[in-house]
Amino acid sequence: MKLAVSSDEATELTAALIAELEKRGHEVMLFGALAGEAPPEADWPVASSRAAEAVARGQAEQGIVCCWTGTGASIAANKVPGVRAALVGDAETARGARIWNHANVLALSLRATPVPILREILDAWFSTPVDQGEAQSEWNRRQIERLRQLEIKYRRGPAR
Repeated sequence: MKLAVSSDEATELTAALIAELEKRGHEVMLFGALAGEAPPEADWPVASSRAAEAVARGQAEQGIVCCWTGTGASIAANKVPGVRAALVGDAETARGARIWNHANVLALSLRATPVPILREILDAWFSTPVDQGEAQSEWNRRQIERLRQLEIKYRRGPAR
């Protein structure tokens, strides 16, 4: 799978992330500090949105965005239409984000994600399909459609 991966800094976690993704056979597109870029291109709003854009445009199947808390990277990625970024700190949240939200971008905290937990998160993320099982229940499909409608509504501008 082709993945867009960004971070505003290169850390032990990002090195482990890239190594783990490559070990699993994924093709990795790097953005921000991971691509050797300097600010402002490496800053989390820019790097995260560029990775998210790669997902939205179909240049990558999924994305992973990182910053110190993961919150900013998640917010920036979610500004891109077609992206559903989820800030994940454990395997069960990764699984839920894929099933109930059809998340296509994983957001990680550089501060709070230990490498062993990272591996558990990746296991859950990549083993949870959105095209079958509970993710495709009638109830869940309605929720995903509601998200899509919200995106369309607010893409035109905020409610007044």
